[in-house]
Amino acid sequence: MCSRGDFEVSVSKKEVVTAVMPSQEHWLPLSNLDLLIPPIDVGVFFCYKKPLEGADNSTFESMVSVLKKALAQVLVPYYVFSGEVVPNSLGEPELLCNNRGAEFMEAFAQVELRDINSYNPDESVQGKLVPKKNKGVLSVQATELKCGGLVVACSFDHRVADAHSTNMFLVSWAEKAQSKPLSILPCHRLSLLSPRRPGHYDPSLDNMYVPTSALPPPKEHQPGADHLISRIYYIAANQLGQLQSMASSGSRNRTKLESFSAFLWKMVAKYAVRQNVDKKIGKLGIAIDGRSRLSHGEGDDKAALMAAYFGNVLSNSSGEMRIHELNEKPLSLVADTVHDYLERAMTKEHFLGLIDWVEAHRPKPAAAKILSGGSNDGTAIMVSSGLWFPASKVDFGWGRAAFWSYHFPSGGSSAGYVMPMPSPAGNGDWVVFMHSLKGQLEFIEAEAAHLFKPLTSDYLNLVPNVTTYQTLDI
Repeated sequence: MCSRGDFEVSVSKKEVVTAVMPSQEHWLPLSNLDLLIPPIDVGVFFCYKKPLEGADNSTFESMVSVLKKALAQVLVPYYVFSGEVVPNSLGEPELLCNNRGAEFMEAFAQVELRDINSYNPDESVQGKLVPKKNKGVLSVQATELKCGGLVVACSFDHRVADAHSTNMFLVSWAEKAQSKPLSILPCHRLSLLSPRRPGHYDPSLDNMYVPTSALPPPKEHQPGADHLISRIYYIAANQLGQLQSMASSGSRNRTKLESFSAFLWKMVAKYAVRQNVDKKIGKLGIAIDGRSRLSHGEGDDKAALMAAYFGNVLSNSSGEMRIHELNEKPLSLVADTVHDYLERAMTKEHFLGLIDWVEAHRPKPAAAKILSGGSNDGTAIMVSSGLWFPASKVDFGWGRAAFWSYHFPSGGSSAGYVMPMPSPAGNGDWVVFMHSLKGQLEFIEAEAAHLFKPLTSDYLNLVPNVTTYQTLDI
């Protein structure tokens, strides 16, 4: 099936949607864990087939009306998405909750849903379907497709919300669109992430996080040099199962995410060996949500508050190994190493210590060391997990999305970034967004074509909703 990335998108209308019941203007400090996030915007988009003829909200105008009305309502509890991030007197970012509103754009794309090149989002998604945020914290774009389908996309400031928080917002927005009560209300209680007095942390955090002034400056792109690109693949459930079996040994059963991360780490190392940099360092990071860790052992009330906490509650289990060692070790031993890194970071003390670490270094800005990428000493790749992405719940009233993905534009980090998500097929397959060096991705496609398969409209079954009639030849 032909896929296109060369289509045009025309924006017909721009406006600002504000909360229907604005709260009094106030300042909201960012938490210590928010302060670890660099100033980058993250995108997410949902592709919907054309609604059936005669169904409620079957026209683009009616669907946009539903989206805007529900957005104005959901911005009441999610008021931070209607504010803006500004520096305070110390130079730290802080939220001004002033109901300046969220940007909302209406657009038309000269392409049918089945012809969107989902494998190459740099061509088909970035700057076309996912809006570039200009001001504030949140931007939204609703795009009508030539076939009558719809793409709903958002860009948000990562310093304000992680994927867990954004997922809560998306589900709440969809619930408002269908006039349903909100299944969860966001919690903005910053005291849940307060530093301890006196604070203390494990010295190992000094190897994982550093003041941004200590990071190497971004390398200028040289003509002909390798560069970061984005691709979206799918991985079949049976291939994931085989990979998990290969990564497990004896009584040590590894999760699919541990197995996948170990395999990817080895593939990046193998590519580095081909590039004659086998004496350098291969770095791997895996993002961890700390909500359940910080509430561990503190009762159901604390667990409920942390589950609803809106903001960033992220750390990462990062480690490094000599590239030649990574390449030579069997997959099961590399998976054991990945498991050990995760075990050390998936604790309450790790997250409490990280909050204290940031407090000890304020007001100097800091970030995860792995975000500096491989620089000149090797390679680096960061794996996040969107496997709990609640796509089936993001139904605005015209059915479940046919496809969805997070999207990370270029320029946020020099490290590779990988986000596995559940497949729309609902059969245990994964859809994997990968933002990495072009050479790495081409190598992985060649070496592991059985695992990483380009996402296509045929796989997604992107056939418009049509009524067919059977005719008889007489």
